[in-house]
Amino acid sequence: MTASKATVRSPIDRTDTRILAILQSRGRISNVELARQVNLSPSPCLERVRRLEAAGLIRSYGAKLDAAALGYGTTAFIQVTLDRTTADVFDRFRDAVVLIDAVAECHMVAGGFDYLIKLRLADMEAYRDVLATIVDLPGVAQTHTYVVIEAIKQDAGLPLAP
Repeated sequence: MTASKATVRSPIDRTDTRILAILQSRGRISNVELARQVNLSPSPCLERVRRLEAAGLIRSYGAKLDAAALGYGTTAFIQVTLDRTTADVFDRFRDAVVLIDAVAECHMVAGGFDYLIKLRLADMEAYRDVLATIVDLPGVAQTHTYVVIEAIKQDAGLPLAP
C-alpha cells in the first residue's frame, strides 16, 4: 500500500498513537519496554503493534544512517520539468527514475515544474554523473539544481503526540 493511498481502516485510540510515536523514535525498543511505557501488558501491546502493522500504519522498521559518515555528504535537489504532461510521459519518467541509486526521493508536484528529486551523493563529480543520467530520462525538458549547504531540519517523522 502506498502512503498516498493509505487510510485508517479502524479508529486508533490514544494508546495506539503513543505506540506509534514511541516506535517512530525508537524502533528497536523491546515489546516489554514498549508495553511498560504505554501501560499495557506485553501480550496486548504486541497485538496492538501487529494490528497497526496489518492496517498499514507501520510501513517498515529501519535505522537512520549518517549519510556523511558513509560517504554521501552531498545532498542536492533537482526540479524537473517534462516536455509534455501526459500519462505515458509520467509513467516512463517514473519507471526510469526509480532505477537511479542516487535518487533518495522523487515527488510529483503541482506548480511551476513537474518533479522534485532529492539526491544523496559522494561529491560534485558524482552529481555531474547523475545529472547526465537525469537529463536523458524520458520526457525531461529542463532541470534546475539546488545543492544543500546545510541541513537545518531533516525528517524526524510524523508529529504524533506521545
